[in-house]
Amino acid sequence: MNLRQRLLEKFINMYPPFVGAGIRSRSIDERTVDVEMKLTIFNTNLVGVHFGGSLYAMCDPWFMLILMRLLGPDYIVWDKAASIQFKRPGRGKVKARFHIPAERVVQIRADADREGKIEPTFSVNVLGEDGEIIAQVEKLLYVRRKPAANPKGES
Repeated sequence: MNLRQRLLEKFINMYPPFVGAGIRSRSIDERTVDVEMKLTIFNTNLVGVHFGGSLYAMCDPWFMLILMRLLGPDYIVWDKAASIQFKRPGRGKVKARFHIPAERVVQIRADADREGKIEPTFSVNVLGEDGEIIAQVEKLLYVRRKPAANPKGES
């Protein structure tokens, strides 16, 4: 990771929705981000467990950000859709690991180059302190190669 990427990784922990929910991230490498959230007064729902919106927020941007970094500036990457299934009440600290393997990036790049646009899906489990699955999140992304820029003077 270059210096700019490292600064962005640190800055995202100051993003107000993350600060308010107590969400913290840490990059492991260019393909992997670990995220955790402690149970606090600011992310507790009426029955004393993690608020579902905060559980989703902790999972929202990571696959998109990782893929943007791995594909580079020649590709457009957007979040398109998401779903979350709550499996158990979240108490205490919850965590999730977001990882995109190298071979998956190679396949996404090849498919986007061949088909114009693609919509890959990614999934992650949110785990409680005991390792039990609290929630399962699925993300649908939109990926396409940016159009080639015309050299100056050409139509």
